Amino acid sequence: MDDADLDEVDSLEGEHGKLRDFRYADAHLPELPLTGTQLMDGRVTGLTTQRARLDDLSLYSVEFSGCDLSGLRWADSKLSRVTFTDCKLLGAVWEEVTLDDVIFERCKLDYAAFTRLRAVGSVIFTGCSLREARFSGSDLSDVAFEECDLPLTEFDGGTYRGCDLRGNDLSGLRGVSALKKIIVERSQLQGLAQALAAELEITFD
Repeated sequence: MDDADLDEVDSLEGEHGKLRDFRYADAHLPELPLTGTQLMDGRVTGLTTQRARLDDLSLYSVEFSGCDLSGLRWADSKLSRVTFTDCKLLGAVWEEVTLDDVIFERCKLDYAAFTRLRAVGSVIFTGCSLREARFSGSDLSDVAFEECDLPLTEFDGGTYRGCDLRGNDLSGLRGVSALKKIIVERSQLQGLAQALAAELEITFD
């Protein structure tokens, strides 16, 4: 996406709830309420906000980079061909969000809560920190986690068929029993066993 083809905007609301071919940069906002908006073919860079409430959004081909959206609340939305790069999403809450061809790259998602997250296309977390994050009732079929930090990351119910966890330390996971039909390497079995033993409160004597 070439910045020369994008129009600089000072708001993400758009006209009649639609915004296309845009660039939104270096905004520092105390809050960001956004509801019922379509964002298409755009780039959001350096956005910082202390309180973001995003509801009923439709995003297509949008890039987020270098943003601090910690404390974000994102609900009832669909993201298609969206990338998050070097973003802080600490303690973010995602509920009833559908992801289709979405990439999180080098993002901080510690303490994030994903409730009924649904992956319907390619979804990749690469080089991300997900310390004490929680996935509840989510469909992470075929989602890939690559070289991520997953200590105390919890999986509570949901569907994980084909979820690719190769290349990660799995010893600190929680909710291992929910991870049916995932993909791992043989070398990771010891870490999985360690996580399961902790979950079952097994004592070694």
